[in-house]
Amino acid sequence: MKSIVVDIHAHYTPRLLLERFESHAGDFPGVKLERNDKAASLRFPGDAEARSIMPPLADLDARREWMDANAIDHQLVGGWVEGFGYELPAREGLAWSRFQNACMRDALADEPRFTPLATVPLQDGALAAEVLAETVDHGFAGVMIGTLPKGAAGDNLDDASLDPFWDAASRLGAAIYLHPQAFCGQARLADYRLDNALGRLEDTSIAVSRLLYSGHLLRFPGLKLVLSHGGGTLPYALGRLARGHANLKGKGADPRQGFAAMYFDSCVFDVDALEYLAHKAGPERVMLGSDSPFPMGDPQPRAVIDNSAFTAGQKEAMLGTTAQQVFRVRADCWCGR
Repeated sequence: MKSIVVDIHAHYTPRLLLERFESHAGDFPGVKLERNDKAASLRFPGDAEARSIMPPLADLDARREWMDANAIDHQLVGGWVEGFGYELPAREGLAWSRFQNACMRDALADEPRFTPLATVPLQDGALAAEVLAETVDHGFAGVMIGTLPKGAAGDNLDDASLDPFWDAASRLGAAIYLHPQAFCGQARLADYRLDNALGRLEDTSIAVSRLLYSGHLLRFPGLKLVLSHGGGTLPYALGRLARGHANLKGKGADPRQGFAAMYFDSCVFDVDALEYLAHKAGPERVMLGSDSPFPMGDPQPRAVIDNSAFTAGQKEAMLGTTAQQVFRVRADCWCGR
């Protein structure tokens, strides 16, 4: 195991996706790519507006400079969640996921500072399991998924139709990085970008609470489920969830047991918030995460760990050791120190 600092929460859209799109568009006719001189956007079935691809998502040069400035050796990079295309029919979703994964893999093949996270067609549990199995042999660190398996149409991660996916993740010991989606739905979140600042946390908390009560972390014990943004509100709300379980009088699983089986990123911004998360989950279950390159990401993600009261060994684990145990980090990962 290498002594490297690993950022487990970052996003990347390779330029190859835009360059290859037209030659593969017949495989996923429900995806529309719109371009002008300044930007590119994707449109999926039911979209009233196209989804703009933020240019920094493709800029590896700027990303390397930022990593150097923050003493980060390696990044695990997932795609852009709003581009995963869960709204597509299942077979189109399969083709779109495979296309994105191929572009990601090829773009990063000679980039030892980055290990990609794959996407899967989450709208179909059996097909998602099929793609997940493919990623094991194709150099991916794991898989990044959203919270809403049907995209804007909703649905839940604990739906029985997704059991093949969760079973495959458990059997393969695959790391599944769960990231919230933009479809938070409440009108009260429309101002002050509360849809991002709070809505994403709410989205994660609801989706994962269902997995805790349904017992997924117990039914699929090989599953490595990693939550973004410090687990949303779950560390703070765990006692309330446990009380709710007691009131259910035997219906559903104990959420404390499932919580103990999950991992979390450190993207909480405040040192005391990170220390509380680690107190609830255990410092060995927390890993460095930045949410780079989005504006809501942490511009100095190491600070909450470096300035904390954890021991040197605990900090080392958070900064890189645990990530190398949970994810399949590429063997030639780069260390610049």
